[in-house]
Amino acid sequence: MIKINLLPYRASKKKETLTQQLIILGLIFITSVIAAGVYYSITITKISTAKKEITRSEEELATLKKKIGEIDNLKKLQAEVQKKLDILSQLRKGKTGPAIRLARLSDIVPEKMWLIKYQESGQAVSISGLAYNEDLIAEFMRSIQSSQEYGNVDLQVSEQQEVNGVKLKKFDLTCIIKVDKKEEPKKEPPKK
Repeated sequence: MIKINLLPYRASKKKETLTQQLIILGLIFITSVIAAGVYYSITITKISTAKKEITRSEEELATLKKKIGEIDNLKKLQAEVQKKLDILSQLRKGKTGPAIRLARLSDIVPEKMWLIKYQESGQAVSISGLAYNEDLIAEFMRSIQSSQEYGNVDLQVSEQQEVNGVKLKKFDLTCIIKVDKKEEPKKEPPKK
């Protein structure tokens, strides 16, 4: 009988299998190391990108906070300007009242009569002037009394006066200003 020694074949087969297994194990290890490296690299890149994004967002937030501060300042300035405009509006309303009254008074003054003094003190008004005769003074008083702006006309003094050789009548009269309901200032309720 012939005996064949299969041991070296088995040993060589075992060696070959072991070599293949070591190569496969090495390839798996290298692949794992490469995969871990790639994953690590991707993670580091994501972290770096996130940090850059956070930095950019913080800078943008600081810029926006600065702009919000500027907007708040602009709102304060706008409120101040609005207050000033309201005050100007009130002043204009107060200004138009006397201006309108004086314009209408100049329309009422008859020819050959001159006003030399007009003074308002609250609602009281005193008017002084010169006229050629008493009839002009009386006509002027009736016109003032029938106007919408004045009431309670009262002649204080009427005397003769010579101006540049011409005899004129000097007069002083008083009246009150009629207050429209629209022009009356609104009283605010007292604060508690």
